[in-house]
Amino acid sequence: MRRYFLTPLIIGVTLPQCSQTTTLPAYTTTGQIPLPNGYTRITAQTGSFPEWLRQVKLKSNNTVYLYNGIPKRNQDAHLAILDISVDKKNLQQCADAAIRLYAEYLYGLKQYGKISFKATDGTIMDYQSWREGYRFVLRRNRLQKQKTAPALDTRKSFDQYLETVFSYAGTLSLSRELKKVNDIADIKAGDLFIEGGSPGHAVIVMDVAQNAAGEKIFMLAQSYMPAQDIHILKNPQNGTAWYSTNFGSQLCTPEWVFERNTLRCWN
Repeated sequence: MRRYFLTPLIIGVTLPQCSQTTTLPAYTTTGQIPLPNGYTRITAQTGSFPEWLRQVKLKSNNTVYLYNGIPKRNQDAHLAILDISVDKKNLQQCADAAIRLYAEYLYGLKQYGKISFKATDGTIMDYQSWREGYRFVLRRNRLQKQKTAPALDTRKSFDQYLETVFSYAGTLSLSRELKKVNDIADIKAGDLFIEGGSPGHAVIVMDVAQNAAGEKIFMLAQSYMPAQDIHILKNPQNGTAWYSTNFGSQLCTPEWVFERNTLRCWN
């Protein structure tokens, strides 16, 4: 069952207001988005996915566009937009946005052997095989790996690989593939809140901070249906980019409600 909201919800814990406005993208990376007073960002290991996520650039235009160039109807759900391309195809939706970010991180490190995602039918779609000329072809309602192309290592080929992953993976397959985080206090950048289904939804944790008492807050990003710009979500309770881990049994985002036990991490 899809659950979404077009108007703010008042629920959960109230955070201190940020020291500067977050209604306009007056910053160029996610790591520059201001914190509430009394909070500091948790140290990220050099070269880690959390560090990479903080370095993702933001667009100066604060309008979310769909894959076809039309502005999204709901422009009240976000605070900033990631400077990540969206193809002209309706593919890069919710789970695909998280896959895209993680794949881009590994691609930048040239860790091609770690770029691998499962299709809904369980087929492993690994980029190393793709680079060697293998393609994932649908035969009798199941993907098969066949060598149908020459070995190739180009950005265009990587983009084509991602399109294939977006076509055959989704919230259902990704929720099965990821590892459950049992304690919300262990949340870290790169984790996902994800509910597998048709439809399902996923949002990715972009950053985490805490105060002197050890209370944590986190930032979320999403794409949605149809495919659209990946954007930093606004907390509908306080109007900032930050959510408290003390949100109760349900996490209410502008367009979806997640159960508390839906937090997952990459293996």
